Amino acid sequence: MDGDAALSHPMWFPPEHALPVRVRVLCMAYPEAVEAISHGRCTFRAGKRQFAIVGVGPEPAVLFIPDDLERPVLLERDDVFVPPYEGAYGWLAIRVQSDAGDWELLAELLDTSYRQVALQRQLRALDGG
Repeated sequence: MDGDAALSHPMWFPPEHALPVRVRVLCMAYPEAVEAISHGRCTFRAGKRQFAIVGVGPEPAVLFIPDDLERPVLLERDDVFVPPYEGAYGWLAIRVQSDAGDWELLAELLDTSYRQVALQRQLRALDGG
């Protein structure tokens, strides 16, 4: 990203902020996971495809791609919502603070999200195949 593009997006949760630091621990454990700054947010990718995004504007939340069957149940939760832009593409978000929130559930959601976009070789590496 060039400098001008970086300036056009406020960075609510920079890479050293406690929320991306904690999300990074979960995401970077996946085979071939990479972190990139996109539109002023820390994103995590399986190769080229995103599976996690930190922050919905100033709100501390993590965006993920849910399993279609789990989506309706997730949306019944008070801490899960459809994010403004990515929601149109099937993403959901869960509110979490670096020191609060359902981090066990988040870990499961990130696992599902990674599996939605990962390549077959990445899934084999993940599952020890």
